[in-house]
Amino acid sequence: MCRFVIYKGTSPVQLSHLLTRPCHSIINQAFDSRLRLDRRRPINGDGFGVGWYDTVYDEELGSQPCIFTSVTPAWNNANLIRLAEKIKSPLVFGHVRATTAGSLSLDNCHPFVFGKIMFMHNGGIADFHLIKRKLQSGLSDEVFNTVQGNTDSEWAFALFLSKLPNPHAKSFTPQVLQQAMLNTISALNSYAEEAGITEPSLMNFCVTDGESVVATRYISSRQDEAASLWFSSGTTFSEYMTGGHYKMTKADKRENIIMIASEPLTFEKADWMEIRTNNMVVITPKMNFLQIPIIDKFYVSPSDPAALNRGTDFAAAKGLLSPRNSLAPVQGREPAPQIVI
Repeated sequence: MCRFVIYKGTSPVQLSHLLTRPCHSIINQAFDSRLRLDRRRPINGDGFGVGWYDTVYDEELGSQPCIFTSVTPAWNNANLIRLAEKIKSPLVFGHVRATTAGSLSLDNCHPFVFGKIMFMHNGGIADFHLIKRKLQSGLSDEVFNTVQGNTDSEWAFALFLSKLPNPHAKSFTPQVLQQAMLNTISALNSYAEEAGITEPSLMNFCVTDGESVVATRYISSRQDEAASLWFSSGTTFSEYMTGGHYKMTKADKRENIIMIASEPLTFEKADWMEIRTNNMVVITPKMNFLQIPIIDKFYVSPSDPAALNRGTDFAAAKGLLSPRNSLAPVQGREPAPQIVI
C-alpha cells in the first residue's frame, strides 16, 4: 500500500505544506489512509523518500535532484519535519513505502535517481522473479550497475533508462519521456507474456527531469481497475482552517499548481479528479496538463460498457484501491489524442 505525491508549480512550495502540515498529507496517509485502507497491512512504515529540485539553478550544484530517504516511519522522523520547514522547491516527489518486494533498506526507498531524472512506482510487477533475468539481459552495463536495491520498482526504472535515447542528456522533451514510459510498459508486458504470467501487474509509474512530469495509472488487465491516482490543479494550495485543513483555490483559469497523488491530500471533493485506468498524464514545462489513453490490448475505451465494469477487488486486495461503493469515482478531463503501444 505505497503512496506517492507529485507537486509541480510556477512558484516553489515549502515542503512542510505538502508533506507534514496537511492533516491528510502523504505522511499522515502512511498510518491513516482513510480513503483506501489496506485490510492486510494498514501501515506504510517501511521507509519513505522525498526528492526535489533547486528553485534556482546553480552550476556548482548541478541540475540533479536532492534525495532524502529513511527506513524509519515517516510520521516519526524529526529530521524530515525540520528539513520540510526550511526547504522550498517548484517540483517535489514524495513516497511512503509498504514493502511488497525487496528488503527494508535505504537502497529500496523511492524516489530513484539517475542524473537529473527521478522515478517512483506504486504497485507491483507480477511474478517479477520470472522476468528479472530477461529484463536485466537487455540493459547496458552502465544502467545495470546503477541499481543499488533489489525491488521490482528500481529494475523498472533501469528499464525506463534503457528506453531513453540518451539518459545523460541535459534536457528531455515531454515526448521523449512519454515514449520511454510507453516502451517500458510494453516491454514489461512482453516479458510477462513470454513467461506465461497471468496475474496483472500494477504499473503506476511517475518520472520527471525537473521540467516535465509523466505519470501512469495502468494495469495489465481488461477486467480490473488500476491502483488509484488523482490530480488537482489551481492557483494556490493553502491552509484555510487551523489543524492542517488545506484546499486548492482556483482564482482564475491559470494553473500555477498541479499535484498528482495516489490518494487526495484534502477532503475537499471539488479539489480532486480521478485519472482514468490505463491512462498517462503529462505535465509540460509550461504547466499544460494532458491525459492520454494508453492504447494496447489492455485498453478499454470509455465508450465501451466494459469500461464501467472493471473490478476493484484485485487492487483493493493489495491495498491500492477501495471498492467503488466506498468512494464514487470522479471523472477527469476528456482524454487527449490516443497513443498506441
